[in-house]
Amino acid sequence: MNVTLHVWRQASRAATGEFVRYEVPDVSPDMSFLEVLDVLNQRLISRKEEPIAFDHDCREGICGACGIVINGRPHGPQRATTACQLHMRHFPDGVQLWIEPWRARAFPLIKDLVVDRSAFDRVIQAGGFITARTGSAPEANSILVPKRDAELAMDAAACIGCGACVAACPNASAMLFVAAKASHLGLLPQGQPERSDRVTKLVAQMDAEGFGACTNHGECMAACPKEISIDFIARLNRDYLKATLAPRPQAKEFTGAA
Repeated sequence: MNVTLHVWRQASRAATGEFVRYEVPDVSPDMSFLEVLDVLNQRLISRKEEPIAFDHDCREGICGACGIVINGRPHGPQRATTACQLHMRHFPDGVQLWIEPWRARAFPLIKDLVVDRSAFDRVIQAGGFITARTGSAPEANSILVPKRDAELAMDAAACIGCGACVAACPNASAMLFVAAKASHLGLLPQGQPERSDRVTKLVAQMDAEGFGACTNHGECMAACPKEISIDFIARLNRDYLKATLAPRPQAKEFTGAA
Protein backbone atom coordinates (compact mmCIF):
# COMPACT_ATOMS: atom_id res chain seq x y z
CA MET A 1 0.00 0.00 0.00
CA ASN A 2 1.04 3.61 -0.57
CA VAL A 3 0.88 6.15 2.24
CA THR A 4 1.27 9.93 2.27
CA LEU A 5 2.47 11.43 5.53
CA HIS A 6 2.20 15.11 6.42
CA VAL A 7 4.61 15.32 9.36
CA TRP A 8 5.08 18.28 11.68
CA ARG A 9 8.75 19.30 11.48
CA GLN A 10 10.17 21.77 13.99
CA ALA A 11 13.88 21.94 14.76
CA SER A 12 13.47 23.33 18.27
CA ARG A 13 11.01 25.01 20.61
CA ALA A 14 12.05 28.44 19.37
CA ALA A 15 11.97 27.52 15.66
CA THR A 16 9.00 27.87 13.34
CA GLY A 17 7.33 24.55 12.52
CA GLU A 18 5.49 23.34 9.45
CA PHE A 19 3.97 20.22 7.92
CA VAL A 20 6.23 18.45 5.44
CA ARG A 21 4.81 15.97 2.94
CA TYR A 22 6.43 12.55 2.48
CA GLU A 23 5.42 9.75 0.12
CA VAL A 24 5.99 6.26 1.54
CA PRO A 25 5.35 3.56 -1.10
CA ASP A 26 5.22 -0.22 -0.66
CA VAL A 27 4.08 -0.19 2.95
CA SER A 28 3.12 -3.60 4.32
CA PRO A 29 -0.34 -3.70 5.95
CA ASP A 30 1.26 -5.65 8.80
CA MET A 31 3.61 -2.78 9.70
CA SER A 32 2.93 -0.76 12.80
CA PHE A 33 2.70 2.98 12.37
CA LEU A 34 6.06 3.49 14.05
CA GLU A 35 7.66 1.02 11.66
CA VAL A 36 6.46 3.20 8.80
CA LEU A 37 8.24 6.13 10.45
CA ASP A 38 11.34 3.92 10.77
CA VAL A 39 11.25 3.14 7.05
CA LEU A 40 10.79 6.81 6.20
CA ASN A 41 13.68 7.81 8.46
CA GLN A 42 15.98 5.26 6.84
CA ARG A 43 15.19 6.79 3.46
CA LEU A 44 15.78 10.30 4.79
CA ILE A 45 19.12 9.27 6.28
CA SER A 46 20.17 7.63 3.00
CA ARG A 47 19.45 10.96 1.28
CA LYS A 48 21.49 12.77 3.96
CA GLU A 49 18.36 14.49 5.28
CA GLU A 50 17.40 15.02 8.91
CA PRO A 51 15.32 12.10 10.24
CA ILE A 52 12.02 12.70 12.00
CA ALA A 53 12.35 12.82 15.78
CA PHE A 54 9.68 10.84 17.63
CA ASP A 55 9.38 9.13 21.01
CA HIS A 56 9.28 5.35 21.38
CA ASP A 57 10.53 2.66 23.72
CA CYS A 58 8.84 -0.68 24.40
CA ARG A 59 6.64 -0.70 21.27
CA GLU A 60 4.28 -3.03 23.11
CA GLY A 61 1.69 -0.54 24.34
CA ILE A 62 3.12 -0.54 27.85
CA CYS A 63 5.49 2.40 28.35
CA GLY A 64 3.37 5.26 26.96
CA ALA A 65 6.29 6.88 25.12
CA CYS A 66 4.77 6.92 21.62
CA GLY A 67 2.79 10.13 21.94
CA ILE A 68 1.66 11.19 18.47
CA VAL A 69 -1.52 12.79 17.13
CA ILE A 70 -2.66 11.10 13.91
CA ASN A 71 -5.33 12.87 11.86
CA GLY A 72 -6.37 14.88 14.88
CA ARG A 73 -6.64 11.93 17.27
CA PRO A 74 -4.04 11.02 19.91
CA HIS A 75 -2.56 7.61 19.04
CA GLY A 76 -4.69 7.47 15.91
CA PRO A 77 -8.21 6.27 15.04
CA GLN A 78 -8.07 2.78 16.59
CA ARG A 79 -9.76 2.77 20.00
CA ALA A 80 -7.77 1.55 23.03
CA THR A 81 -4.57 1.36 20.97
CA THR A 82 -1.22 3.11 21.32
CA ALA A 83 0.52 4.47 18.22
CA CYS A 84 3.13 1.70 18.40
CA GLN A 85 0.38 -0.94 18.24
CA LEU A 86 -1.57 0.77 15.46
CA HIS A 87 -1.12 -1.26 12.27
CA MET A 88 -1.42 0.02 8.72
CA ARG A 89 -4.11 -2.54 7.85
CA HIS A 90 -6.54 -0.22 9.60
CA PHE A 91 -5.99 2.38 6.84
CA PRO A 92 -6.99 2.25 3.17
CA ASP A 93 -4.44 2.24 0.37
CA GLY A 94 -3.43 5.78 -0.57
CA VAL A 95 -4.38 7.23 2.81
CA GLN A 96 -3.09 10.67 3.79
CA LEU A 97 -2.10 11.02 7.44
CA TRP A 98 -1.36 14.25 9.30
CA ILE A 99 1.09 13.64 12.13
CA GLU A 100 1.52 16.12 15.00
CA PRO A 101 3.01 16.17 18.51
CA TRP A 102 0.95 16.57 21.69
CA ARG A 103 -0.29 20.18 21.85
CA ALA A 104 -0.28 21.46 25.43
CA ARG A 105 1.43 24.29 27.29
CA ALA A 106 2.54 21.85 29.98
CA PHE A 107 4.17 19.66 27.29
CA PRO A 108 6.65 22.03 25.59
CA LEU A 109 7.91 20.82 22.25
CA ILE A 110 11.51 19.63 22.02
CA LYS A 111 11.81 18.66 18.34
CA ASP A 112 9.43 17.48 15.60
CA LEU A 113 7.07 15.02 17.33
CA VAL A 114 8.89 14.94 20.67
CA VAL A 115 7.54 16.88 23.64
CA ASP A 116 8.76 17.25 27.21
CA ARG A 117 6.36 15.27 29.43
CA SER A 118 8.39 15.64 32.63
CA ALA A 119 5.45 17.59 34.11
CA PHE A 120 3.85 14.19 34.72
CA ASP A 121 6.96 13.07 36.61
CA ARG A 122 6.80 16.11 38.86
CA VAL A 123 3.12 15.48 39.58
CA ILE A 124 3.93 11.93 40.67
CA GLN A 125 6.87 13.13 42.75
CA ALA A 126 4.54 15.52 44.56
CA GLY A 127 2.44 12.73 46.02
CA GLY A 128 1.92 9.68 43.84
CA PHE A 129 3.34 7.22 46.35
CA ILE A 130 3.01 5.92 49.91
CA THR A 131 5.69 6.46 52.55
CA ALA A 132 4.92 3.29 54.53
CA ARG A 133 7.87 0.92 54.70
CA THR A 134 6.50 -2.15 52.95
CA GLY A 135 9.57 -4.37 53.14
CA SER A 136 9.43 -7.58 51.15
CA ALA A 137 6.23 -8.68 49.43
CA PRO A 138 3.62 -9.61 52.09
CA GLU A 139 1.53 -12.74 51.95
CA ALA A 140 -1.29 -12.10 49.50
CA ASN A 141 -4.12 -12.70 51.98
CA SER A 142 -2.63 -10.86 54.97
CA ILE A 143 -4.58 -7.70 54.09
CA LEU A 144 -8.10 -8.32 52.88
CA VAL A 145 -9.22 -6.01 50.07
CA PRO A 146 -12.80 -6.07 48.74
CA LYS A 147 -12.92 -7.47 45.21
CA ARG A 148 -14.60 -4.37 43.81
CA ASP A 149 -11.96 -2.07 45.31
CA ALA A 150 -9.13 -4.30 44.06
CA GLU A 151 -10.54 -4.31 40.53
CA LEU A 152 -11.05 -0.55 40.52
CA ALA A 153 -7.52 -0.01 41.81
CA MET A 154 -6.14 -2.21 39.03
CA ASP A 155 -8.21 -0.33 36.44
CA ALA A 156 -6.73 2.97 37.64
CA ALA A 157 -3.22 1.55 37.82
CA ALA A 158 -3.45 0.61 34.12
CA CYS A 159 -2.68 4.26 33.26
CA ILE A 160 0.64 4.38 31.37
CA GLY A 161 1.07 8.15 31.62
CA CYS A 162 1.28 8.70 27.86
CA GLY A 163 -0.49 12.07 27.94
CA ALA A 164 -3.15 11.26 25.36
CA CYS A 165 -5.78 12.58 27.78
CA VAL A 166 -4.03 15.95 27.84
CA ALA A 167 -3.61 16.03 24.06
CA ALA A 168 -7.28 15.18 23.48
CA CYS A 169 -8.74 17.60 26.03
CA PRO A 170 -9.69 21.02 24.61
CA ASN A 171 -8.43 22.50 27.90
CA ALA A 172 -5.25 20.38 28.00
CA SER A 173 -6.34 19.06 31.39
CA ALA A 174 -4.45 16.30 33.18
CA MET A 175 -7.35 15.38 35.45
CA LEU A 176 -7.73 11.82 34.13
CA PHE A 177 -4.03 11.10 34.69
CA VAL A 178 -4.05 12.60 38.20
CA ALA A 179 -7.34 10.88 39.07
CA ALA A 180 -5.95 7.50 38.02
CA LYS A 181 -2.78 7.98 40.07
CA ALA A 182 -4.71 9.15 43.14
CA SER A 183 -7.36 6.44 42.88
CA HIS A 184 -5.18 3.38 42.48
CA LEU A 185 -3.56 4.20 45.84
CA GLY A 186 -6.63 5.69 47.50
CA LEU A 187 -8.67 2.54 46.92
CA LEU A 188 -6.24 0.27 48.76
CA PRO A 189 -5.67 -0.02 52.54
CA GLN A 190 -1.99 0.93 52.23
CA GLY A 191 -2.96 4.26 50.68
CA GLN A 192 -5.44 5.40 53.31
CA PRO A 193 -3.18 7.17 55.88
CA GLU A 194 -1.98 9.77 53.35
CA ARG A 195 -5.08 9.85 51.17
CA SER A 196 -6.01 13.48 51.91
CA ASP A 197 -2.49 14.86 51.70
CA ARG A 198 -1.84 12.90 48.52
CA VAL A 199 -4.80 14.27 46.59
CA THR A 200 -4.14 17.90 47.61
CA LYS A 201 -0.46 17.64 46.64
CA LEU A 202 -1.20 16.00 43.30
CA VAL A 203 -3.80 18.62 42.36
CA ALA A 204 -1.59 21.50 43.52
CA GLN A 205 1.31 20.27 41.40
CA MET A 206 -0.97 19.68 38.42
CA ASP A 207 -2.13 23.30 38.62
CA ALA A 208 1.44 24.55 39.06
CA GLU A 209 2.50 22.77 35.87
CA GLY A 210 -0.01 24.75 33.81
CA PHE A 211 -2.51 22.05 32.89
CA GLY A 212 -6.01 23.27 32.13
CA ALA A 213 -9.19 22.71 34.12
CA CYS A 214 -11.55 19.79 33.52
CA THR A 215 -14.93 20.69 32.03
CA ASN A 216 -16.19 17.13 31.49
CA HIS A 217 -15.87 16.90 27.71
CA GLY A 218 -15.02 13.22 28.03
CA GLU A 219 -12.43 13.32 25.22
CA CYS A 220 -9.78 12.09 27.65
CA MET A 221 -11.54 8.76 28.17
CA ALA A 222 -12.18 8.35 24.44
CA ALA A 223 -8.49 8.90 23.63
CA CYS A 224 -7.02 6.87 26.50
CA PRO A 225 -5.34 3.71 25.13
CA LYS A 226 -6.13 1.94 28.43
CA GLU A 227 -9.72 3.22 28.52
CA ILE A 228 -9.42 4.78 31.98
CA SER A 229 -12.92 5.85 33.03
CA ILE A 230 -13.78 9.45 33.88
CA ASP A 231 -15.51 8.01 36.94
CA PHE A 232 -12.08 8.33 38.56
CA ILE A 233 -12.25 12.11 38.03
CA ALA A 234 -15.46 12.18 40.08
CA ARG A 235 -13.67 10.17 42.78
CA LEU A 236 -10.74 12.61 42.70
CA ASN A 237 -13.11 15.57 43.06
CA ARG A 238 -14.82 13.98 46.06
CA ASP A 239 -11.50 13.21 47.74
CA TYR A 240 -10.21 16.70 47.07
CA LEU A 241 -13.37 18.31 48.46
CA LYS A 242 -13.18 16.21 51.62
CA ALA A 243 -9.48 16.94 52.02
CA THR A 244 -9.93 20.70 51.73
CA LEU A 245 -13.05 20.98 53.91
CA ALA A 246 -12.31 18.47 56.66
CA PRO A 247 -10.56 19.97 59.71
CA ARG A 248 -6.94 18.90 60.04
CA PRO A 249 -5.77 17.54 63.42
CA GLN A 250 -3.69 20.09 65.30
CA ALA A 251 -0.54 19.10 67.13
CA LYS A 252 -0.91 19.52 70.89
CA GLU A 253 1.53 21.79 72.64
CA PHE A 254 3.86 19.90 74.99
CA THR A 255 3.76 21.33 78.51
CA GLY A 256 5.97 18.82 80.25
CA ALA A 257 3.14 17.70 82.54
CA ALA A 258 2.58 14.00 83.02
